[in-house]
Amino acid sequence: MTDHTGTHVHESHGSVHSGAGNQYNWYVAAAETTSRLRDQAERRRRTISKSDRLHLYQRFVDPPRFTRARDVLQETRTALLDGLPGSGRRTAALMLLQELPDGRGDLHELPDTPDDTTSSAITGQDIGTGDRLLLDLSEAEESRYVDIQRELFALRDRLSDADAYLVVVLPHHLGYLLRDDLRHLTAEVGRPAGKRVLARHLRCEGIHPTPAELDSQELGTYLSRAPLRKVAALADRIRQHRDEGADHGFDQWLAAALADEHDQSARVATDIAGEGSGRRRALLLALAMFHNSLPGTVLHATNSLLKVLSHPDDETPRLDRTDLYAEFTAVHAEVRPDGRVHFALPGYADAVRDHFWTYMPDVRLQLRNWFHTCMSAPDLDSDERAAAIPRFAEQGLRCRRPEDLTWLVEKWTRPDTFTRSVPDAAQLLALGLADEQHGRYFRQRIYDWSTAADTSQGLGQVLVPVCLEAMALTHPDQALVRLHHLARRGKGRVGTEARTAVLSLARSDNRLYQLMLSRLGAGREGRSGDTDTQLFLTLADPIRLIRSPRARTVLTQAWAETLRRPDEQWAEHVSHWLSACVEYTEHRLHILEVLAAASASDCRTAGRLFRVARGWRRSPAHDAADRADTVDLLLRAIDAEQGLSPYERTA
Repeated sequence: MTDHTGTHVHESHGSVHSGAGNQYNWYVAAAETTSRLRDQAERRRRTISKSDRLHLYQRFVDPPRFTRARDVLQETRTALLDGLPGSGRRTAALMLLQELPDGRGDLHELPDTPDDTTSSAITGQDIGTGDRLLLDLSEAEESRYVDIQRELFALRDRLSDADAYLVVVLPHHLGYLLRDDLRHLTAEVGRPAGKRVLARHLRCEGIHPTPAELDSQELGTYLSRAPLRKVAALADRIRQHRDEGADHGFDQWLAAALADEHDQSARVATDIAGEGSGRRRALLLALAMFHNSLPGTVLHATNSLLKVLSHPDDETPRLDRTDLYAEFTAVHAEVRPDGRVHFALPGYADAVRDHFWTYMPDVRLQLRNWFHTCMSAPDLDSDERAAAIPRFAEQGLRCRRPEDLTWLVEKWTRPDTFTRSVPDAAQLLALGLADEQHGRYFRQRIYDWSTAADTSQGLGQVLVPVCLEAMALTHPDQALVRLHHLARRGKGRVGTEARTAVLSLARSDNRLYQLMLSRLGAGREGRSGDTDTQLFLTLADPIRLIRSPRARTVLTQAWAETLRRPDEQWAEHVSHWLSACVEYTEHRLHILEVLAAASASDCRTAGRLFRVARGWRRSPAHDAADRADTVDLLLRAIDAEQGLSPYERTA
């Protein structure tokens, strides 16, 4: 009898691994990743799309000294906007640009990281005719702020030539570095009255409180110290409570919305100081981090924290110890009917997390490691994971530890863990990108990852959707650059998805389309050259923007690189462009101008192009005469580009 060793699959409802090597299952994680990123994007309005600008404009209240900012921008095409953090500087800058008449250009944000070979984030290449530009330097470092001020002079000359406008948000903490010769362009806006901002937001939601209803002492205290983004969030919570209980009045909606903002920091500090048990303190933080979770989740997090902090084991027999229900009661927590645990006091969980990260700075590293351990628990469900990640991110970012977030992203995308943790890593990275203070750090970190040769498959699988679904909303230029690098370097499915993503983003906007073409017109070598050639041939459209001299220039540069490749890579696409000359005769001369100019610098290249064109002309078709005219015009265009006298029509 012969024995057979192998794997026999009788029925499968999912992926099956029956051989050697690694197996990667992507589809479930990819769907959840996209869902989380889009849900998060809905909650954070920081894009500068037209619809979002209109949303802001309807709710905008002119801050003090805003008139001067308007005048400076109108007179000089450049306004440098200063103001205290939380005063709404970025929104004010956007509204300055929004108020300008729509011109031929776009409203977009200049990149804030020096990508690829550029030494600066701002160059004349970023400016198109009639553009309205935003440059946010609110969190710039000293050296970069000094460099950009020097470059602003050359940039302003380009603004005038292009009929463009620029608003720069200045770093208030670096006011002492502002050059004297730029002070005449500066306007320092104040903080608009919080009550006016709230009332404007409420009116846009169809809520019209009386002056008396807005005069409560609690509301006044809150509005006096809350940053404007929290005032807007308060208005949104009032709307939510209105929608949930329309029979109630404004006073009830406001009270419920303010309850979500209860400051429990003093009470938490007292409770923790009076609590002598290390286990009880660990239970407080575990429940605060995994709020509204099942008791088992909180218990696991509590025990993990004690272990990470080297807390001695409790030698008391288990049945002699207090059970979880009693422990929850002792820390002001309740078990809901659905079995999940929460603190009874609104805002208590937030205050507990704030207290530990603020007043125990010496254990922040251990808290990071503890959170990593908790998130590795196999029975932690997706909803609990998705809820806990913003809580950790908030503390790490608030305490200026963005590296804690990137450390977790790298841990969660290792080959042995990334399939399950892709949505977690993507969500955490997107939260870092959305942070006003540390967003630039994460954009730079993603650039470093996308250009590194050793970036893991799991990390690449995270970077693609994060760039497309999160970064592209606020910094599409930088997202395009990073996706392009991932398309070049990514292997397997990561490379395929990155190529699909970068093409999708480039096609979404004429400016990004030209930017991508410009990148594809750079020199191509090795494997990246093959990828760039395929990207260009897939992206380049013979009709789109063909009347624009700027678009024809970048198309010519990219075609020149492409035509140096073997004929079989581009011959079919040249035929497609020649067919467009027949179908769209009004664009024929511009299309042929691009092809001729791309081949003019090298006689052999021009000859190969013309040979492909003659083969296209001889193809059986009902438009033979039009094809002959097109090839004749192409030859004449090539001759003109090379400075030769035109020939008679060729046979």
